[in-house]
Amino acid sequence: MEPLVRALVVTASNRASAGVYPDKGGPVLAEGLRGLGFEVEGPQVVPDGDPVEQALRAGVDAGYAVILTTGGTGLSPTDRTPEATRRVIDFEVPGIAESIRAFGRDKVPTAALSRGLAGIAGGTLIVNLPGSTGGVRDGLAVLERILVHAVDQIRGGDHPRPDAPPGTGPTGSPS
Repeated sequence: MEPLVRALVVTASNRASAGVYPDKGGPVLAEGLRGLGFEVEGPQVVPDGDPVEQALRAGVDAGYAVILTTGGTGLSPTDRTPEATRRVIDFEVPGIAESIRAFGRDKVPTAALSRGLAGIAGGTLIVNLPGSTGGVRDGLAVLERILVHAVDQIRGGDHPRPDAPPGTGPTGSPS
C-alpha cells in the first residue's frame, strides 16, 4: 500500500454528539488506523441515523479509501448505523463483518448481537464496528490482517481494471 492512504473515522452516538460524554471508541479506532499506516481524519462524532448516512456520503465523495464507523450497530431503538450504511454502499462484503463478530464472540457472547455491515461504495470500503472500546479493539484485530490488502484489491490490485486498455497494468498504466 502506498504511504498515507486516507481513512475517515465516524462515531455514531447520540449522547457523545450532544456532549453528554466523550467519544472513547473513535480515538482508539483512529490510532489503530494510524498504526496501520493510514492518514486518518476524525473521529467525526455525529448522531446516529441520517447524520451517519450524510457523513458516509461526504467521505465517499471526498475519496477516502476507508471509512470505519463505531457505534450504532446494536439492538436499541436508536441504533441505525447499519441501515444508514446500507443506503450508501453499492455491495456488501459480508465476510468482514462476520469475522469481526466471530472474533469478538469468542470473548463476549453478546458480540453476536452487533448488526454491523461492511461494503464498498464507489472506491471506498466502509466497515461498521461496535461502539464499545473492546468492540473497536476486536474489530481492529481483524482488520489489521486484511485492510491493506482489501484497499489494494479495491484499487485494482493485481487485476486489471475492466475499462483499462489491453496491455496496461491495474491502474491503466503500461504493464
